[in-house]
Amino acid sequence: MSVEKSTKTARGTVQCENTNLNLLKANDYVADIIRKKMTESNTLLVNITSSAGSGKTTLMQKTAQRLSKKLNMAVMVGDLETERDAIRIRETGIQALQIVTGGICHIEAQMVHQVLDQFDLDNIDLLFIENVGNLVCPASFDLGEDYRVTLMATTEGDDKPKKYPRMFLTSDMMLVSKSDLLPYLPFSVEAVTKDAREVNHDLEVIQISSLTDEGIEAWCDWLLDKVKHKSASMVQ
Repeated sequence: MSVEKSTKTARGTVQCENTNLNLLKANDYVADIIRKKMTESNTLLVNITSSAGSGKTTLMQKTAQRLSKKLNMAVMVGDLETERDAIRIRETGIQALQIVTGGICHIEAQMVHQVLDQFDLDNIDLLFIENVGNLVCPASFDLGEDYRVTLMATTEGDDKPKKYPRMFLTSDMMLVSKSDLLPYLPFSVEAVTKDAREVNHDLEVIQISSLTDEGIEAWCDWLLDKVKHKSASMVQ
């Protein structure tokens, strides 16, 4: 009886793994379509990931305030329920569309593709995807982005890169957010940077605070550089 139970479990695991592989394969197919559309419209697509409560929406507001006069920007916001984050971003004067996942803990490429026609991509220089707050599932789903940026809040503890390595391995930039709280927390920027770069040697790191503006100029300069670089590559 125990053997039969183990066999069923093993078969179930194989079936689950095959389902996951098929899901990711289908996702990657749609992600490639998105990537081609972003190339055709010369729009930089940046996927913003993090745990819940790390400050993604506040960063989107701050970024819009800094760059909206230099770039045409828009944001897709992913949450399980409500449109609250998109409303906050719209208050800065830029377009924001809420993707309500209805319980799904990440955004998939198909969700992005379904709403792309609501954006005038030919007139958008920079499109953000503010992913669902989660360091696990979003790491596996390519959304056709040019860059993936992960926020690592000082309130989370500095041990996350080694505990959730796939997210940091697949990211291009780590923003250490809420740096204004560093004097009050047992968080080491040096330790989290060391661990993150042991996972991903090429990971760029900026320390930021959306309240004090620390690092915001460097972050915005990074975005401007990436937009400029993509435009230059299109000319060539």
